[in-house]
Amino acid sequence: MEIVIERTKSWFRIPWKEIWEYRDLLYLLVRRDFVARYKQTILGPAWFVFQPLLTTLVFTVIFGKVMKIPTDSIPPVLFYLCGMLAWSYFAQCLNATGMSLLNNVHIFSKVYFPRLVVPFSIVISNLASFAIQAATFAVFWAAFKLWGGAAADHFGIRLRLAAFAPLVLVQTAALGLGAGLWMSALTARYRDIVHLAGFLTQLWMYATPVVYPLSVVPEKWRWVAAANPMTFTVEYCRAAFLGAGTLSAQLALVSALVTIVLLAAGLGIFNHVEKTYVDTV
Repeated sequence: MEIVIERTKSWFRIPWKEIWEYRDLLYLLVRRDFVARYKQTILGPAWFVFQPLLTTLVFTVIFGKVMKIPTDSIPPVLFYLCGMLAWSYFAQCLNATGMSLLNNVHIFSKVYFPRLVVPFSIVISNLASFAIQAATFAVFWAAFKLWGGAAADHFGIRLRLAAFAPLVLVQTAALGLGAGLWMSALTARYRDIVHLAGFLTQLWMYATPVVYPLSVVPEKWRWVAAANPMTFTVEYCRAAFLGAGTLSAQLALVSALVTIVLLAAGLGIFNHVEKTYVDTV
């Protein structure tokens, strides 16, 4: 059997057939990415629980107690946990995908397989940590609902909105993948991006209503927040699972359009760069 490897002719092509043929490799990469995070650590997978809790504690003290930023009458712990649940999955996909070409050059230079298998494996493997963090949020949500006293009257689940959670999760994954593919292609050519990546991700987080509600953003700056596709994701989570948040059809439409454009552009530049980057790294 003769196998001919040719460069893809379309910048925006996703080789679904080839990816399916390499599904065993996809599974192995997903498993590798998940295990590598807690390998040789004392707490192991428990870090998926402790990390958002520690972040929530810091946010509660700094933004809640010191800066006294309002949380729309929602208990601060739930407010920050819910915001971080949405943001963490996106940020993990973005950062890991952004380094996928550089971190796997030793594999790419030795054997052929569809390069998009690696970014796809990252997006899928991060679902495991997302599920653990979602379960953590659910436990705290139930605890506040049962024993939160008067605070329990200020939040609740909107079932009709919550039914769209899988679609919003897919959109978040697509956004993280698209932005990550952009970063991956840029870091393969310009190593300076590696040093800027963490800072840019942190800056994006503060531009997203993770530590503050959208309601505190001045009206004249709302259009800037609306242009951020992650604003919709975070506000959706709070609206669906806490009964808070500021949602609108315009916010959802802008987020969807930006996600589509960013994913298409990310695929294009990734497919273009991956043809020759092994020779230049």
